[in-house]
Amino acid sequence: MTGKELQRKRLQKFIQERDVLHAMVEAFTKSPTAEEKLYRMLTEVYVDHHNEIIRCVEEDKPFIASYFACAPEIYTAMNLPWYTFLTPAFTGAILEPVLEAEIDASEKLFGKDFCTILRIAGYYIEQDLAPIPTAIIALLHPCDGTTVLHQIIQTNEEWRNVPMFAADPPYWEDERSIDYYAGELKRMVSFLEEHTGHRLDMDRLQETIKESNKQYELWMEYNELRRAVPCPHGYGVGMQAFGVAESFIVGAPKGTEWFKVLLADAEKLVREGKGKVANERVRLLWFDVVSLGWSFDLFPWLEEEWGAVIVMDMFGYTPYTLIDTSTAGSMFKGLAKRALFDVPMVRQARGVADNFLSDIRRIVKDYKIDCVIWPGHMGHKDGAAAVGMMRETCREIGVPFLHIGLDLFDKRYTTLDEIKDRFSKFFTAMGLG
Repeated sequence: MTGKELQRKRLQKFIQERDVLHAMVEAFTKSPTAEEKLYRMLTEVYVDHHNEIIRCVEEDKPFIASYFACAPEIYTAMNLPWYTFLTPAFTGAILEPVLEAEIDASEKLFGKDFCTILRIAGYYIEQDLAPIPTAIIALLHPCDGTTVLHQIIQTNEEWRNVPMFAADPPYWEDERSIDYYAGELKRMVSFLEEHTGHRLDMDRLQETIKESNKQYELWMEYNELRRAVPCPHGYGVGMQAFGVAESFIVGAPKGTEWFKVLLADAEKLVREGKGKVANERVRLLWFDVVSLGWSFDLFPWLEEEWGAVIVMDMFGYTPYTLIDTSTAGSMFKGLAKRALFDVPMVRQARGVADNFLSDIRRIVKDYKIDCVIWPGHMGHKDGAAAVGMMRETCREIGVPFLHIGLDLFDKRYTTLDEIKDRFSKFFTAMGLG
């Protein structure tokens, strides 16, 4: 296989997804609703993101692979294109038959116990289906699965020589930990400058963080509106907000504009007393990722059949701290706190179990939650270890708790019919809906 043929193979998934996303943009453009406008704006961003990585590969320009929770404001300030290993796996539901085949193939390589999304990312690397970056920013928390993925990278013949850096995450949530992690982020900047040739300008970082702060302020204001009964929006919106602020339009005016449109739509619906579901009967906390794979089947059924609305989810919740931009030191400390203690999943699973429990208590109270759903993704073993404490906490505060046990990315693990049956029996037993 020639170099160009190999390059094309590594871009195949990006190009395929880009084309599907572009078709979605055209479909959303035909609809005048505010919700469709939000989808169109964000889908356009996904198309631009795919195109940017494709251009970097084809023109041999620096780009990196990373994850969420790695202070992406720094990447924006450095004008450094990046993608996450998880992007093709996470958006794979738009190409579901292909995704299922890749899940099966990855299972043959790595077994069934490894988190599906990380397993698929490992499969892409082993099968030469992912673009090889200039450098990698790795993630050592919140789960062991990410470190297994790094080991796959380091033993792969094509990837093993790609420079890799991983910031060392402290365990406790205190000033000493923030100071330590701020130092780790400074080391990360030095690493990126050395291996990509891009430089971090502190004025540009300040500008980026100020814009990022605007996004988080709007996100917080939006989440106040989700307390309304009925809730103006349902599933998926919180995950989109996370994608804007933490992944795709970090610290960029286009992301701020997206939040303004989101907020305006929610304000209008609350003023008019309208909700996602006309007859809202059950207010749910979905305490995990809202997976694209389930969004087209399970969540609409919950709304239509039971009047059950996902009022809040783990990735839509925003206990973020705005960052002081007055000095370089305050900016790095603020980024360290945001990356370690504020970002969902990392926030809950990195440290003590009370991080799970305190969020449940607060969200149930603030959002008038009727029941807490722990999906029990097969790869989230950190949460599995805390599920008994989560159930006991819900019992103490008087809210029903449902632990399902599923795969957020493979709908064959626990079938849709099985999950619907679990919900129906649960709602009936608890007198909900």
